[in-house]
Amino acid sequence: MATDLMPALFEPAQGEDITIPMASNPLSPRVSSFLAEANFQDPHLVVDLEQVLLNYQNLDQAMPQAEIFYAVKANPERQILQVLADSGSSFDAASLNEIESCLTLGIDPDRISFGNTIKKQRDIAAAFQKGIRLFAFDSAEELGKLAESAPGSHVFCRVLVNCDGAEWPLSNKFGCSMEMAEQLMIEAQKLGLIPTGLSFHVGSQQTQIHQWGLALGQIKKLYSSLKLRGITLTHINLGGGFPTQYTTDIPSIAAYGQGLEFALEQQFGDQIPKVLIEPGRYIVGNAGVIEAEVVLVAQKQEGDERRWVYLDIGIFSGLAECMDEAIKYPISILGKETCKEVGSVILAGPSCDSVDVLYKETAYQLPLNLKAGDKVHIHSTGAYTSTYSSVGFNGFPPLKCVCI
Repeated sequence: MATDLMPALFEPAQGEDITIPMASNPLSPRVSSFLAEANFQDPHLVVDLEQVLLNYQNLDQAMPQAEIFYAVKANPERQILQVLADSGSSFDAASLNEIESCLTLGIDPDRISFGNTIKKQRDIAAAFQKGIRLFAFDSAEELGKLAESAPGSHVFCRVLVNCDGAEWPLSNKFGCSMEMAEQLMIEAQKLGLIPTGLSFHVGSQQTQIHQWGLALGQIKKLYSSLKLRGITLTHINLGGGFPTQYTTDIPSIAAYGQGLEFALEQQFGDQIPKVLIEPGRYIVGNAGVIEAEVVLVAQKQEGDERRWVYLDIGIFSGLAECMDEAIKYPISILGKETCKEVGSVILAGPSCDSVDVLYKETAYQLPLNLKAGDKVHIHSTGAYTSTYSSVGFNGFPPLKCVCI
C-alpha cells in the first residue's frame, strides 16, 4: 500500500454546521412502495435486508483480513441475524438472551463471543454450557468469574483508549488501563484461561480514522511486553465504531479499511495478529428508516421564528441517541421533500416529559407548510432505535421493526 496516502486518511474530521437542511428522499423504490402500501398508524422502523447484506459485503471487502463479529445489540431482529449468518458473519453478544437468539438460528457457538465485560456469574456459566468459549473482561473480579464458570476459555481484556471524534463516545465504564491489562492477562494464564488478545473501542460513529492508529500504538507495546513475560497474544479486537451516513459526510468504508491496514502494518509489520472487528451501526444504520407522524406544530408566543414540531416518536420511543443531540438523523417529509419554503424548527417527542426534546440547539429546516398528520421519514435509523424504545412510557407502544 502506498504510504503517501496515509496522512490524508488520518486527518481528523472537521466540525459541522449546526443547521441541518431537510433531507431529500433517499428511500429505495422497494422501501417507498412498502411504506405506501403499509399505511402505518404508529411509528415503525423498516429495515431493508438487501442494504444490510450490501453493507456486510462492502465491509468484508474493505477489511478482508478481519473476522466480522456483528454487534447484535445494534439491531437483534431475527431476519437480520439470519442474513448475516448466511453470509458468514460471526456475532458479538452483550447478554445471554442475545446468545440464545443466535443459537436458535443454528449459529455455531464458535461464531459467538460474549463481549460484555459486565456479566452475571450464572450467565457466564450458562453461556459456557451452551458452548461459548470466547469472553471479554476488564477487571480482576470478572476474570475470577470466568476462571470459575468458563474454565479453559479464550479471553480478551478490554483496554481504555481515546474516543475523540466519536459522535457517540464511550466513557471509562468499559476497559482498564494498559498497566492493569498486563497484570490481568498474566493472571488469566495462571488461572487456566487462554489469554488470546486485547480489545478496545474508539467510540461509536467514529469519524476520525487515525484514532485506531493511536490506539494500536499503545496496544503494540503491551503485546511486546507480554511476549517478554511468556504470553504470546494471537488476536486483536479492534471493536466497532465504523460509521453510517447521517447528516455530514464521512470517509468511505474503503478508507477505513486502508487506514486500519496501514496502522496494523506500521505497528506489527509482518507479525499482525488475527483481527476481529465488531461492527453494528455500519451494518444496519443506513438500512433503516422510521416512518413517524407530525402531531402538532406550535409557537410559544407571537413572532417566534422557530416552530415547535412534535412527533409521535421521541427520546423514550427509540430516539435515545438524540440525547445531547449526539446523533443527527436526516429527516424528510413525505410529499414535501423538494419544498423550498422552509424554516428552523425545534423537534420534540410526544411524551409528558420535558427531557423528550430531540433537537433544539441544532436548527433543523422543515417546510413552512408543515402540519399535523404529515408523514415524517427519519433516515439511517436501523441501529440502536427499536431496542432503545421503552416498553410503554406514557402508554405509547414500543417502536415496531419490520424487515423487508
